[in-house]
Amino acid sequence: MTTFRVGQAAELLAVSADTVRRWGDEGLLIVTRTAAGHRQVEGRDLARFLEEHATTYAADVTVKSARNSFTGVVTRVQREGLVAVVEIHAGHHRVVSLMTSEAIDELALEVGDLAVAVVKSTNVIVEKPRTERSQGRSV
Repeated sequence: MTTFRVGQAAELLAVSADTVRRWGDEGLLIVTRTAAGHRQVEGRDLARFLEEHATTYAADVTVKSARNSFTGVVTRVQREGLVAVVEIHAGHHRVVSLMTSEAIDELALEVGDLAVAVVKSTNVIVEKPRTERSQGRSV
């Protein structure tokens, strides 16, 4: 099973390590301790937390284009015969990929694993919402 140090979990959740520790103390996120006393988060627990606390971000908060790779936690692996759907939560982004079930087997991909979604496209649309400053200008 994949486990993450508090700092890694914080980076994946786009919050501070102190926030992850506080969420653990408050019981919002399951945080355990290693034999040496270090805090850690099981991958499956992190995936559950991401699913339960996922938010949808309105278009008006997007101000820049995302990079083409997203490191995150696998929150869903759903097989349907030859194909599978994989969902990765990466910070504020949710990336869904359709791939073969064979690829899932080769990667030994499971909910809670750390994974990188790489997006390759010949057609990428970038949008920027209007701001109060730009509403008066014609585009």
